[in-house]
Amino acid sequence: MSAAITRGVLFVHSAPRALCPHMEWAAGNVLGARVTLDWTEQPAAPGHFRAEHSWQGAQGTGARLASALRGWDHLRYEVTEEASHGADGARWSHTPELGIFHAVTDVHGNVVVPEDRVRAALEHAHDPRAMREALHLALGKSWDDELEPFRYAGAGAPVRWLHRVG
Repeated sequence: MSAAITRGVLFVHSAPRALCPHMEWAAGNVLGARVTLDWTEQPAAPGHFRAEHSWQGAQGTGARLASALRGWDHLRYEVTEEASHGADGARWSHTPELGIFHAVTDVHGNVVVPEDRVRAALEHAHDPRAMREALHLALGKSWDDELEPFRYAGAGAPVRWLHRVG
């Protein structure tokens, strides 16, 4: 029985030039093929570069990519893995300041908050601020807030379509 195939995207939002070839090597090691990224300057972080890479592989490839890049200083990235037969989708977000965040995603890419996280947040119903903070943590709001300026590379950034419908 072969493993189900899925696909996803590696978004490198900012990396110092010295890390760029190492990231290609690490991603290629996980994907089992040479990876050459099209690096462009990252306007949100002078001296840093951004790139995107669409990938296809066995379920769990996204987790292996995120793990291979984890812990490198000055690196901001996200890895997505689409839902596939028998598995939910996922997103991993990493910033130097916050570390890594993992979330399960639905077929539309929305973060799915598990029931136990909702129940834990409801334990703070008497303190709306604490409840809001618990829900923001479950949704990865701090990671989104930090990565948002890096997600927009500015005019001329390459756009990659994963697939066409129709």
